[in-house]
Amino acid sequence: MQRSVYSSLVAWKSSAQRKPLLLRGARQTGKTWLLREFGRREFARVVYLDFEEDPRLDGLFQRDLDPHRILADLALYRGETIDSDRDLIVLDEIQASVRALTALKYFRDRAPHVHVAAAGSLLGVRMSRPGSFPVGQVNFLDLGPMSFPEYLTARGRHGYAELLQGIDAFDPLPIPIHQDMIDLLREYVFVGGMPEAVRTFAATHDAEATRAIHREICDSYLLDFAKHAPSTDIPKLGLIWDSIPRHLAKENRKFMFSAVRKGARSREYENALRWLHDAGLVHFCHAVSSARGPLSHYADRSCFKVYPLDVGLLGAMSRTPPRLLVEEDRMFTEFRGALVESYVAQQLVAARHRDLHYWRSSGGRAETDFLIEIAGRVVPIEAKAGLSRRSKSLRSYDRQFAPDVLIRTNLRNLERDGKVANIPLHAAHEIPRLAELNAAG
Repeated sequence: MQRSVYSSLVAWKSSAQRKPLLLRGARQTGKTWLLREFGRREFARVVYLDFEEDPRLDGLFQRDLDPHRILADLALYRGETIDSDRDLIVLDEIQASVRALTALKYFRDRAPHVHVAAAGSLLGVRMSRPGSFPVGQVNFLDLGPMSFPEYLTARGRHGYAELLQGIDAFDPLPIPIHQDMIDLLREYVFVGGMPEAVRTFAATHDAEATRAIHREICDSYLLDFAKHAPSTDIPKLGLIWDSIPRHLAKENRKFMFSAVRKGARSREYENALRWLHDAGLVHFCHAVSSARGPLSHYADRSCFKVYPLDVGLLGAMSRTPPRLLVEEDRMFTEFRGALVESYVAQQLVAARHRDLHYWRSSGGRAETDFLIEIAGRVVPIEAKAGLSRRSKSLRSYDRQFAPDVLIRTNLRNLERDGKVANIPLHAAHEIPRLAELNAAG
């Protein structure tokens, strides 16, 4: 498994401004494996501590927050020597210990030579609560599910990933390569990017076994609801999570609290929905009626879509049958094309466009699927499952705002048609870079 953020870890190690690292991401996205692999390859040894697996570790941070005393006590507790100059200290599931989280500030101030990396599946939830947090004293790094280029590498097609990442002109890809990548994309829309699901499918090509992994991951999230969420929100979390496929199956994909449960109101459920977001399990995509940036200033907080973190999990939640893998393009059109839209959202987030927006006309008669900001410009994106060149929503957007570039992503090859740049779905991860390339060209 090769993850694109690995290079960021290497840069962190050698940075003169290095601070303790906080690796954020939902459960099962591969944080523990990544930090251990990083430690194995780049350090003499990894000192690995898991605050959920061993709750007694929290007690080592209660006396005081002196990093030298903490390291000495850790060495005694573990019965091993810790070389603070050559070892990587990994504090996993650190959100379970408020004192350990606070201690990162003192590692920064009093022991900056120590390489400390912390991770947590519910760090976003912890950080959203009032309390002591080392603001400005840590480096952040986010890890989500594997992107499609990372999936290609895991499937032994590193050359394809390099090809996509090296595109510098809107010349069509060779047809056999384009078609092969569509086949691999069909796999990805089913498998998704959760590392265990990717590993299972790459090793066995067993769709049923892969779907079983998806169900296990979803079950682990339900257990997190019961274990970590406020007791009043636990039933609401389950209802919201289960409702996501129903919302995305609608024509406009808009999230409606009343569709979660009959008579439900936003004020009763919005805290639970925010919990899912803070836990990294969902992404919001807010509507805007303007094409001006920053888009967040014009977002309608009452009108939004909710995408789960991973398209493979969405397929499992919506009970998309594994047999669609062998039925040509049904994987893209099943579930009213919502899998494709969720896939594109996932790739944009992986490409560091975490604040998702979409344009909705004032009358609601037209909308683009996504808007992103690139170098101060707002770029509209239409994501479709088929091969059509028709782009009614893009034309409507163009008439109103006259942007420099219009992005259409579907199953067609790379091509340009005036303002419209067609980017194949398998290159969705490259949309921000290619949109800028198209405008420059």
